[in-house]
Amino acid sequence: MSLIDLSKQVALGVDIGGTNTKFGIVNHRGEVLDKGNLKTDAYDKVEDFIDALYESVYPLMEKHGAEKHFDGIGVGAPNANYYKGTIELAPNLPWKGVIPFAELMTAKFGLPCTVTNDANAAALGEMLFGAARGMKDFIMITLGTGVGSGIIANGNLIYGHDGFAGELGHTIVKPGGRKHWSTGSEGSLEAYASATGITITAKKMRAEFPESMLNQYPEDEVNSKTVHECAIKGDPIAIEVFRYTGQKLGEALANFVMFSSPEAILLFGGVIKAGDFILKPAKLHMERNLLPIFRNKVKLVFSELDEADAAILGASALVWEK
Repeated sequence: MSLIDLSKQVALGVDIGGTNTKFGIVNHRGEVLDKGNLKTDAYDKVEDFIDALYESVYPLMEKHGAEKHFDGIGVGAPNANYYKGTIELAPNLPWKGVIPFAELMTAKFGLPCTVTNDANAAALGEMLFGAARGMKDFIMITLGTGVGSGIIANGNLIYGHDGFAGELGHTIVKPGGRKHWSTGSEGSLEAYASATGITITAKKMRAEFPESMLNQYPEDEVNSKTVHECAIKGDPIAIEVFRYTGQKLGEALANFVMFSSPEAILLFGGVIKAGDFILKPAKLHMERNLLPIFRNKVKLVFSELDEADAAILGASALVWEK
């Protein structure tokens, strides 16, 4: 294929969240040419959602269609099965059961459609357009409301035999520890290192230390953002919240490193706005818990993708990763 032809190839990237869906038209350079969004939870039936998505996307496709060729559609979604093209038993989506999503999208749009979970999509986006360009072995960890992950080994995303591999956020980092609010498991990484987990830790610690700045906030305003604000002001309890979170994250990362020996671990999501407050303890406890053969080899870096567009870029990367 010539460079001129390549410049005309574009993909539609769709990121489906429990509340909102983002979509965009992306080229091979990782530039989002156009984008939009719609409410996911406004549609009780998946067919109605896809119809609404089509109505929103079609004007953008028409706008670019004269000059560009659409290679396909990539979709990142919770509980998405890459092998089957399905979304299965997603607890935070309005459509229950097993949804043949890729098939329904292809029928509506007339384009091939590939789906995977949102964290896998983020890893692909990082490999094509972000900090992992040129890497064949790395792990992407998304630290947001939950903890997601995508594992790249030998240049390929690890899907497992059933399409659901890579749920590192639900690995147990403290046996018999904090009960997860959704799964009921005790001591998972997500229960500690997600924004939700940080909020739980902060509320617990501020109750034990009345002098903390965190006690200036009403209960419903204590979250990872306000903890960060207090940490910047030097509040030792807020700083300890992040130190403890970083410790749990680092201990988990040591396990992940010894599993797949990645070149780097990339961190992405709202939680990483805390910067060194969380990165330094994470790095310290990762290295401390590694076998000597693994130490000081794995880079711990923040994503280079723009947070607003990362989900769209990751989904579009699905079209070209094969």
